[in-house]
Amino acid sequence: MKTIGKQDAPRGWPLSPATVRAVLSGHGILGLAFAAIIYLVCLTGTLAVFAHDIARWEQPDAPSITAFAPGALDRAVRSAQESGPAHATLYVSLPSLEEPEASIIAYTPALHREWAPDRNGTLTERRTPIADFLVDLHVALHLPRAWGGFIVGLTGVALLSSLMSGILAHPRIFKDAFHLRRGGTRRVQEADLHNRLGIWALPFHVAIALTGALLGLSTLIVGVLAMLLYRGDTAKVYGLFTEAPPAINAVAAPLPPLEPMLAEARRRGGSATPHQLIIERAGRTDARLTVSSERDRLLVPQDTTIFDVKGNVVKDRHPADLVLGTRMLGGIGQLHFGWFGGLPVRLLYGLLGLALCIVTSRGVTIWLARRRDRGRAVPLWERLWAGIAWGQPLALALVGVTGLAAPAHDGLLIWIWMAATAGSLTIAGAAKGFDASNGAVRVRRLVAASTLALALVYVITRPIGLSGIAMELALLIGAGLLFRHPATKPRREGHAAA
Repeated sequence: MKTIGKQDAPRGWPLSPATVRAVLSGHGILGLAFAAIIYLVCLTGTLAVFAHDIARWEQPDAPSITAFAPGALDRAVRSAQESGPAHATLYVSLPSLEEPEASIIAYTPALHREWAPDRNGTLTERRTPIADFLVDLHVALHLPRAWGGFIVGLTGVALLSSLMSGILAHPRIFKDAFHLRRGGTRRVQEADLHNRLGIWALPFHVAIALTGALLGLSTLIVGVLAMLLYRGDTAKVYGLFTEAPPAINAVAAPLPPLEPMLAEARRRGGSATPHQLIIERAGRTDARLTVSSERDRLLVPQDTTIFDVKGNVVKDRHPADLVLGTRMLGGIGQLHFGWFGGLPVRLLYGLLGLALCIVTSRGVTIWLARRRDRGRAVPLWERLWAGIAWGQPLALALVGVTGLAAPAHDGLLIWIWMAATAGSLTIAGAAKGFDASNGAVRVRRLVAASTLALALVYVITRPIGLSGIAMELALLIGAGLLFRHPATKPRREGHAAA
């Protein structure tokens, strides 16, 4: 690494050379930390696309139904109302031929419970700690939602900026979109792969970064709009997109029969099929029941029928009633997570998300390699980045093993992840003078072994169903690819692989 002496600082500069070196080191570490968050958000986002599949894999004995028996939906909702936290909002996902399962979530900001009802309305508590952990890590980094979401939103902005600057910094990137230089140095091959994956999937990368930024910074955006338009009244901004709650009336009142409401929503929606029922203030006179329906070939469910506690329709909204801005806002979440279009869309998102992870990881690796080639090597950062790039898949695999072995102790998962992350960084940072290329191969094989362990623990602890076979096959293929050594020329000594 180049040594900064007094002659390197401008005359009259108030900071000493040692201070300048410390500031530069801190600047690099800060950049590496932000790159690590971008990589983590991309990796967990790729896995979160399959959150529903992972949840079914975790609990294969959950009831599989395509429709409720007569009266079963009312029984299931009453049971959830009695068993869940007081004053909870109930979210009921309805079964269908395409999604043969139902779920009920009783949610409050402090506590929530989830059940899977069978055809007759009998509830089975759902325990899906791995899927819940992945989604929460991606959405809020397991921090308080306001702070975590804000950081993730800034990460989306940083990723979008990186994509745009990468395009601007490579004038020939579109011309060379299908040019891969084979047989050269490992760094040249990685640079080509980084650039090609970046340009081939650029529309996807931009859409994911933009929608992620909007979702994460939504609270800030609402606050700014409220200050500009409504003197700080955020409720008026939210009122532009959501229905105002009914007047408060806490007098006890039973819920109306639910099946006639679904039938009425289906009649009003025409080709739309009810897929979710939201019950607010259940058991009170001011209860509000909202039926959301979805249509084929539309990105988001845009048919909404709202009922009062007596089962009367108080609001009916269809796609033709929505302005373009409302439709776009309603599609941000679906577009970001890929939770539309079924399994083919999820598989496509998974492949494109994996490409984004590779682009992110290789981008930092290439930057570090160029510093080394210019005589400004930072071997500590190279080792730390290798610890991040391979340490996170290892940490998530260990979280999966723990979640399968002890699903009732979901509070352990965050500690397992933190310990694995800290351990990988500590070992990488302390491993001075090691052969980084061979070291990365060993770590990759450790990740492969942990992936195999995840598949083995599942076989031991769960009954194998169709979804289990598909997930086990995916784990075995992933482990096999990780065990395979890439047939490329070795790098220079000390260059970290990622």
